[in-house]
Amino acid sequence: MVKMVANEEKQQGHRAGIYKQKNKGHKHGKHRTKGEVERENKGRVSVTALTKKQRKEHKRMDRRHKANQIRRNKKDMVLTEKRRLGTRDGPPHLVAVLSLHAGVDAGAVTKLLRGEGAGGVVHQERCVSGVTDSFGLLLPRFKQRFTFLSHSTADIHSLLDVAKIADSLVFVLDSAEAWDSYGDYCLSCLFAQGLPSHALVCQGVSDLPVKKRVESRKALSKITEIRFPDARLFPLDSEQDATLLLRHIGTQRRRKLGFRSRRSHLLAQHVTFTANSPAEGTSGGPTGLGTLCVSGYVRGRPLQVDRLVHISGHGDFQLSQIDAPADPLPLILTTARPAKSGKAGDVDMLDGGGDEAPVRVLMKADPSCRESLLAEAIVDPMDGEQTWPTESELLEAEEARKTKRVMKVPKGTSDYQASWIVDEDEEENGEIDEESSEEDDDDDDMLDEAMDGEDEDIHSQEPGSGCASEEEEEEEEEDEEEEELCATERTGADQRYDEHIDVAAEEEGLKRYREARANELFPDEVDTPLDMAARIRFQRYRGLKSFRSSPWDPMENLPLNYSRIFQFQSFERTRRRILAEAAAEEEGAMVGWYVTLHINDVPFSVMESVESGRPLMMVSLMPHEQKMSVMHLLVRRHPSNTEPIKSKEELVFHCGFRRFRASPIFSQHTSADKHKMERFLRPDAPTVVSVYAPITFPPAGVLLFKQKNDGIQDLVATGSLLSCDPQRVTLKRIVVSGHPFKINRRSAVVRYMFFNRDDIMWFKPVELRTKWGRRGHIKETLGTHGHMKCVFDNQMRSQDTILMNLYKRVYPRWTYDPYVPLSLPWVKRVATVEMDDLDME
Repeated sequence: MVKMVANEEKQQGHRAGIYKQKNKGHKHGKHRTKGEVERENKGRVSVTALTKKQRKEHKRMDRRHKANQIRRNKKDMVLTEKRRLGTRDGPPHLVAVLSLHAGVDAGAVTKLLRGEGAGGVVHQERCVSGVTDSFGLLLPRFKQRFTFLSHSTADIHSLLDVAKIADSLVFVLDSAEAWDSYGDYCLSCLFAQGLPSHALVCQGVSDLPVKKRVESRKALSKITEIRFPDARLFPLDSEQDATLLLRHIGTQRRRKLGFRSRRSHLLAQHVTFTANSPAEGTSGGPTGLGTLCVSGYVRGRPLQVDRLVHISGHGDFQLSQIDAPADPLPLILTTARPAKSGKAGDVDMLDGGGDEAPVRVLMKADPSCRESLLAEAIVDPMDGEQTWPTESELLEAEEARKTKRVMKVPKGTSDYQASWIVDEDEEENGEIDEESSEEDDDDDDMLDEAMDGEDEDIHSQEPGSGCASEEEEEEEEEDEEEEELCATERTGADQRYDEHIDVAAEEEGLKRYREARANELFPDEVDTPLDMAARIRFQRYRGLKSFRSSPWDPMENLPLNYSRIFQFQSFERTRRRILAEAAAEEEGAMVGWYVTLHINDVPFSVMESVESGRPLMMVSLMPHEQKMSVMHLLVRRHPSNTEPIKSKEELVFHCGFRRFRASPIFSQHTSADKHKMERFLRPDAPTVVSVYAPITFPPAGVLLFKQKNDGIQDLVATGSLLSCDPQRVTLKRIVVSGHPFKINRRSAVVRYMFFNRDDIMWFKPVELRTKWGRRGHIKETLGTHGHMKCVFDNQMRSQDTILMNLYKRVYPRWTYDPYVPLSLPWVKRVATVEMDDLDME
C-alpha cells in the first residue's frame, strides 16, 4: 500500500497534445466592467457623471418646489405685463369703439365712456376731419388711463389697421339683430386677422318694458354666442353701466397677438411734415419728399433708432432720431388743461394740453449701424458670362470662320467692314430669341388659356355638326332680329335694370365661370394643336415617372427675377434666432414712453392720408424684413366668396402689418418636395399661395381681397403665413389625351393624341396612364398621321381614355406694389343694392 501511494505522488498531470481543441475566451462586449472602471479612476468622478447623478438624486419635494417656482415666475411675468398697460409705467390702454350695425351710433357710446360717473378726467379731445373721434381719459380711481378711438367701419383697410394695434375692441350691437350683413363681414375679417381683447355693448335695453328685458337679452345672447361663445353682454344706458364697462376693460384678460407682441409699434397722435424741397405742385401743397415727425406711445417691444419702420399702406423708411417730449396724458394730473392750438401743417390725432417742456433727444441713428433700405439684390448681368472660351467653342469659331458666307455689300467695303454687317434674317432671329427668353412663361400661359378655351368649345359642341359655320350664321341673324324686337318692347323697369348692368363685367364673369367649370370636369386636359408641332408647343414640359419620387432640381433654369430676391440657408433657424434676439432686447425707447420719431424721405401722400382722417400707425421691422423673397401663405377660401379666382390674378394682401398688391400662384399643401399648381383657388381644401413679397417672420395673419372694376374689394381667403422658401418647386401639369382606336387585349392603337410621327418619337419615353388605372408606354408609330401602338399592364376597355402627364415649373409674377387703393365705402354698396331692388319691383 505504501509503495502504491508513493507511485501516485510521483505521477505528473495530463498535458494536452497539439490536436487538443482550444475554445475562445468570452468577450465582454468590448467594454470594461464597472469594477475595472472604478479601479482605473481610483475614486475620480467625471463632470457629466456628477451632474447626472445630482439630477437623479433630487428629492420629490425639491422637484415639486422647482416646478412651483417656474410656474410662479411665469405668472408674475404675465401679471406684471397686464398691470403695466394703462398705468403710469406703461402706455395708455388703447380702446377702439366699432359699430357693427348701420342703425347704431358709436358716438353715443363714446360720450358715456368719458368716465364722469367714475371721476374721470377727459384730455386731448379732438375730432379730425369728422372721421375719427379720439380722446384720452384719466381715471385716478382705477389708477389707469385710456385712449378711445371711435372709428367708422366704412373703410375696411383702416378698420383692420386699427384692430392690429388696439389693446381692446368695444363692439356696439343692435338690440334686435346684433349686427347686419356688413358687420358680419367685418367680424370675419377681424377674426381671420387676429382679434384682441373685446367687449360687447348694447344700448336701448333699459327703454324696453321690464318683462321684455330678460327675453331681449336672452335672444341677443343666443345670436352673439355663434361668434362669441364666452363673451359677456354689457348694457350701456347710464353712467353706472359705463363705469362697470371701464372696470371690465381695464382688468379683463389680455389676448396676445404674436405678430404685434414681438415688434415695436406705435399709433400716431401728433404728426408734422417738413418738406425737403418747397416745390409747389398742382394741388397747391408740397408734393416731394420730406421729414415726418410722428409722436406716440411705444408699444410691444423697445424701439431702436437703427431699425427700419414700416408705415402701413405707404412703405419702409429710415429713422434719423428719437426725441422724448412731455407726456400729454400723465396719470398724476387730476384736472384737464385747455387744448393748445396747432401750427399750420400740423395734425393732432390726440391734441394734448399742458405747458411745453424742453424736448430731449434720446438717440440718433448711426449711419454705419443703420439698416439699409435695399429691398432687391443688385443684379450683375456679367455674372453668367464666361471669362475664357472653351476648346470646343474655339473649334466651332474656327470652322465658322472657314465657311464663307455670301452676302451683298456696298462697293468699296473691306472684309473687316463686311464682317460687321448682319443679315435681316439673323437680326430678326436675334430679336426673337431675346424676346422669347423674357416672355416664354407668359406665352405659355396664353397658349394654355387658348387651348383651354378650345377644349371648352369642343366639349360644348355636339358631334357630327358638319355645317356648323352656316348654322351659326343663321342663328346669329335670328338672334339679332330677336334682340331688335326685344329692344323695342323693353320699357320702364327693364330699361332701368339694364342701366346698372356692366356688360363687360358680365362677359368676363361668364368666361371665368366656364373656365372653372371646364377645369373641374376635365382637370388640366388640353388638346394637341393641329397647326403646331407638339414637341414645339410643349417644349418646356417634361414627363415624370413618379410625381412623388422623381427628382427635380430646384436650381435648374431659374427666371431672371430670382436674381433680385434673397434666400436663407435655413429660414426656420434664422427666424428662431431673430425672435430670440428681439425678445431679449432691452435697449432703445422703452415700452410706455411717449416719443417723437423723425422719419426721413417720406412722401407727402402720407400727410394727406393723415389729414383726411385715416389712422397712421407704424411698426419697427426686424432684420431682413425689408428684403424681397418668395413668401408662401396657407389660406382657405372664404365661404362668402363664390366667384372663380384664377392663378396669377392680382389680389390685395394683408400680411401682418403689411398691405400690398401682387399676382400669386396657387398650389397644393403637401409634405412632398414637389407641389402641383392649382389653376383656380379651391373652395374645399387649404391652398398655398406663393408670391413675391418682402420677408415677414411668422406668425402673422393673412387676408386676401379681390378688387373689382367698380372699386369694391371682397374678402376672398383667410389664413396665416407659412414660410419663405424660393426653392419650393411648384409644377404645372397638362394632360394630353388620346382615344383607343383598336384594342387587342393589352395592346391598343391610339389616335388623336399626336398628329405626326416626329411628335410620337419625341414623347415616346413618357409613361402613359388611363382613367381606369392602366399604365403603359408607346411601343411604335403606325403611319404618318399620329397613330401609335401602345402596350399596357392589363386588359384595355373601349370606353377608356389614354392620358399623358407633362409638367413644367412655374413662378409668380413680379407685380408687387405697396400702394393699395381705397375700397368702395359700404354706403355706396347699399345704395346700389337698393336701386337694383327698386328696379326689380
